[in-house]
Formats: sequence, C-alpha cells, structure tokens
Amino acid sequence: MENGELKTKRSNPLLEKSYKFAVSIVKFSRKLQLTEKEFILSKQVLRSGTAVGALSEEAQQAESKADFIHKLAIANKEAHETHYWLRLIRDSELANDEVNQLIRNSEELKRLLISIIKTAKSK
Repeated sequence: MENGELKTKRSNPLLEKSYKFAVSIVKFSRKLQLTEKEFILSKQVLRSGTAVGALSEEAQQAESKADFIHKLAIANKEAHETHYWLRLIRDSELANDEVNQLIRNSEELKRLLISIIKTAKSK
C-alpha cells in the first residue's frame, strides 16, 4: 500500500452492535406505539436505547482518554437504563419474545462497554 492510500477501516464491534441495537429499539418502540398504544414507555426506551450507540460513536472522536472513558461511561448508564425499561415492558406484559432478545442484547452491550472502560482505564 502506498503512503497516500487510505487504510481500510477496522471493524468496531461496539459501534456495530450498538447501531444494530438502536435500529431494533426504533422498530420495537414503533411497534409498542402502534399495537399497544404505549407512548410513554416506548419513548423512554427509544431515547435511552438509541443513546448507547450515539455516545459510542461520539466517544470515537474523544479529545482525550478521559473524555473517551467519560462518554463510554455515559453510554453504559444509558445501556443500564434501557435494560430497566425493557424489563419493565416485559414484566408489564406489553411485549414478550421480542423484548427478551432486546434484554439479552442490552446485557451484551453492558458487558462490552464495561470491558472497554476497564481496559481504557488500565492503560
């Protein structure tokens, strides 16, 4: 590869998973609004569920290591909040099978974020 060529961008599991999760949350929220006429909880889970990916993207442009860790820590808080709303929706019997997969995905995102934060702090 010549010096002037752009390097191929490496995949980023956090960005890929959080974006895919956000898309699923958007669809799930829309479904809750249309089928269950549930507007409050659907908007809460929409806000926090899409924030995880947005903050993860923002962290990629952090001005410092501390800024990077801070943005991912906020993303982690949003992932925890999303997990709460999803469990509340499930336990209120507003959704079942689909919400269980979203809960598993939120747990995976939380573990990934915690791992990245711990690694960044240790360096």
